[in-house]
Amino acid sequence: MAAEEPQAKKLKLEEKELSQNALFGMGNPLLDICAVVDKDLLDKYGLKPNDQILAEEKHKELFEEIVRKFKVEYHAGGSTQNSVKIAQWMIQQPHKVSTFLGCIGTDKFGGILKKKAEEAHVDAHYYEQSEEPTGTCAACITDDNRSASVSRSLVANLAAANCYKKEKHLDLEENWKLVEKAKVFYIAGFFLTVSPESILKVAKHASEHNKVFSLNLSAPFISQFFKEPMMKVLPYVDLLFGNETEAATFAREQGFETEDIEEIAKKTQSLPKVNKKRQRIVVFTQGKDGTVVTSGNEVMIFPVLDIDQSEIVDTNGAGDAFVGGFLSQLVYDRPLEECIRAGHYSANVIIRRAGCTFPEKPDFH
Repeated sequence: MAAEEPQAKKLKLEEKELSQNALFGMGNPLLDICAVVDKDLLDKYGLKPNDQILAEEKHKELFEEIVRKFKVEYHAGGSTQNSVKIAQWMIQQPHKVSTFLGCIGTDKFGGILKKKAEEAHVDAHYYEQSEEPTGTCAACITDDNRSASVSRSLVANLAAANCYKKEKHLDLEENWKLVEKAKVFYIAGFFLTVSPESILKVAKHASEHNKVFSLNLSAPFISQFFKEPMMKVLPYVDLLFGNETEAATFAREQGFETEDIEEIAKKTQSLPKVNKKRQRIVVFTQGKDGTVVTSGNEVMIFPVLDIDQSEIVDTNGAGDAFVGGFLSQLVYDRPLEECIRAGHYSANVIIRRAGCTFPEKPDFH
């Protein structure tokens, strides 16, 4: 036992020294509005079970109707906000290790979103404007008693999330101080569609100060239609996340001429990089298959945790949860293997629950 004590003390010391605002996220905040609804509602708005779409004009009334007619649960959502929220949950104490910046409206849903972020102990600093309403994501859950299965139809209305302005928010002294305090940065690729100039400013700061800057490929359409802003940011990326579908699209767009995920990871790792003090790490998840990770000059595959298919409730938040778990250990500067293990753990917890929700405390050691 005596031999283990110094190590135990070292870990405790690390835990105590973790400071507020050490992890910085910036992205598209959405208020998740979750409700068990009837088939009539799906039919009325032309929604399919187990689908994800962006809201169109015909879905305008959907969000208020759900609130009016059904018992709803609210959660602070959006890809980046989900990940920093899960990182904070994994860390537990101190509160407000996770910082989040994004744009909301000055409305009822904005007020609820602020409250939900606070309840998750995330230090959220929103740019509030009145031109567009707060972004929302309706999670319409239908329960099919015949097959004992639950399906979710997601309808996202980005609205205010699209209105983030670098000069009106990120450039303000009190917000830029949060960037200066952080040591790990994470931004989902979705934000490239909103404010690439904000991402670039943060990425350059991270590179100049040898901090860790991480980005997520997020969706195939980002690599396809937002290739130019992505490739401006990529030289500053120390840690790149994605899933197998996003990796394949990225490889095609880059002309890698391979469909082998390990080869894609290696080629992505060797793309130009500004901060030579850190070699880029590439992490590609593959659902139930092993997670592909570049480390040094090798590619490793880490098996995911076993789960009985019957225990899977909702896989929508798995990617965000994996990143959140990973970041929760990275912010402590723990080994790569520990980061992966935490990512697999948090994803395993989230897919057993509806929505990106979690129990009060993690059971992770």
